[in-house]
Amino acid sequence: MKAESLLFAGVALFFLGTGAGYLAWSGREPAGTAALTVSFVMASLISFFCAANHRRRGPRPEDRKDGLVADRAGPFDFFPPHSAYPVLTALGAALTALGIVFGLWLFLTGLGVLVAGVLGLAFQYVHRDEPPDESGTPPAGPPREEPADLE
Repeated sequence: MKAESLLFAGVALFFLGTGAGYLAWSGREPAGTAALTVSFVMASLISFFCAANHRRRGPRPEDRKDGLVADRAGPFDFFPPHSAYPVLTALGAALTALGIVFGLWLFLTGLGVLVAGVLGLAFQYVHRDEPPDESGTPPAGPPREEPADLE
C-alpha cells in the first residue's frame, strides 16, 4: 500500500497546484476552484488511508520482491445457495417506481417492501458464524473457515 499512498499523494499535490493556479488566473471563479479543491481532498483521503493501512499491516505479499501468489491465497468467501430477498427487493423497487406514477399509497407500500428486501439481503446470514442454539439447530450457511498458515 506504500506505492498506492505515494501515487495518490502525487495526484493530490497535482490537484493542489492546479487549484492554486486556477484560483490565481480565473479571477476567483468558484465552480472550478471548488471542484479542484474537492479533488485534492479526495486524493489526500485515499493517500492517507493507504498510508495508514501500510503502517498498520505492513507490506503486502505483492509489495515484496520474494512474495508468492500463494502468500495471498485463502478462502474466497461465502456465497449463499438461494435466497428470496433479491426477488423481494426487485418487487419493492418496481412498486416504489409505480408509486411515483399512481400515488403515495403505492409508493409507501413499495418503499416498505423495498426496505424489507434490502434488510433481508444485508442480514440474512449475519448469524452464520455462531454455534448452534439449545435446540441443536445450526445457523444458516456453512461455517467460515480460517485461512491456513502457509509458512
